[in-house]
Amino acid sequence: MIAFFLTFLVIPVIIEIAKKKKLYDEPDAKRKLHKEPIPSLGGLGMFVGFILSILLTLDFSSAVPEFQYYIAAFLIIFFLGIKDDILVLSPTKKLIGQIFTACILVFKANLIISDMNGLLGIYEMNPVFSYAFSIFSIVVIINAFNLIDGVDGLAGGLGLIASLVFGIFFMVNRNIPYAVLSFSFAASLFAFLYYNFHPAKIFMGDTGSLMVGLVVSILVVKFIQTGSTYDSYPVANAPAVGFGILLLPLMDTLRVFSVRLLNGRSPFSPDRNHIHHLFLNKGFGHKSVTIICVLISAALSAISFMLQDIGIGFLIAILMAAFFTLIYVLNYKKSKYKLRVVKGESTTAKVKEDVRLVSLFNKKAAVVEED
Repeated sequence: MIAFFLTFLVIPVIIEIAKKKKLYDEPDAKRKLHKEPIPSLGGLGMFVGFILSILLTLDFSSAVPEFQYYIAAFLIIFFLGIKDDILVLSPTKKLIGQIFTACILVFKANLIISDMNGLLGIYEMNPVFSYAFSIFSIVVIINAFNLIDGVDGLAGGLGLIASLVFGIFFMVNRNIPYAVLSFSFAASLFAFLYYNFHPAKIFMGDTGSLMVGLVVSILVVKFIQTGSTYDSYPVANAPAVGFGILLLPLMDTLRVFSVRLLNGRSPFSPDRNHIHHLFLNKGFGHKSVTIICVLISAALSAISFMLQDIGIGFLIAILMAAFFTLIYVLNYKKSKYKLRVVKGESTTAKVKEDVRLVSLFNKKAAVVEED
């Protein structure tokens, strides 16, 4: 409740200040889909509500001493994000900050993935490899939510589902501090989504998307560490179940990075190949894309828990097959034309000679450029 009401009350103030100081995310004609300048400091409101709620409700010294390092990590990511939202930060500097944050979680908070539960025949990992793998996993998850933040409400909605799933799991197993962490962040996201759902009044910016990735990475690694140790509801094959909960942002990021590298480009170079772009190219609107992806994520989370006993290899194979089937369906009979959404209706949009207009479900017009 503290997290929800603080975030809900702070964000309108941030919107007003951003408008007065002209701190906007400006639209462009290439990748950004909004038409008007929109404030991009929603992550600031989420941060205020979330941090104050856990500072006011948790005893870090006795119950969860590692939480002091979580707070340090949150502060680092917050300042990385806020600088990028206001002044712009290079991808290299942002990556260095993420690695430093991951090192704090791994070496100080002991947030380590040390057992793969038999995946590829691997059980207990070599300490050096487990540290490196844990840092890599945290950085990938942070970037996954940062990169999937391309449609109103999408990153927030996926973060909300993940936080609620982990919160329920920790609550059922009476791990109250981590349940509080999960539900507090979920509440902040829920309040933010009131202002971010299409048409968005504010974006979360890098401050918000990096924070979503960081909090979810903490929750999933803790879930993998302790999932099979509880008495109330132990989880077999916790790494695979955690992978299923985060399947959409994780696999989409790995797929997009792989395509960019295969094409000889930087993995951080922008394009329109994310899963939300594929949905948009099929004619779905912002609200539809967000709702569909959130429902898919919730369904995959439920399936992961229900099929946890079939074996870690089989479960991951099923989850990956489901993801690539979805990608295949979205790319099936892909238009030979390149689609680009333009402002205005089909009757008013200006058209060049080498393009033609098609309607997207009788909504906005789209320019179809021949190859």
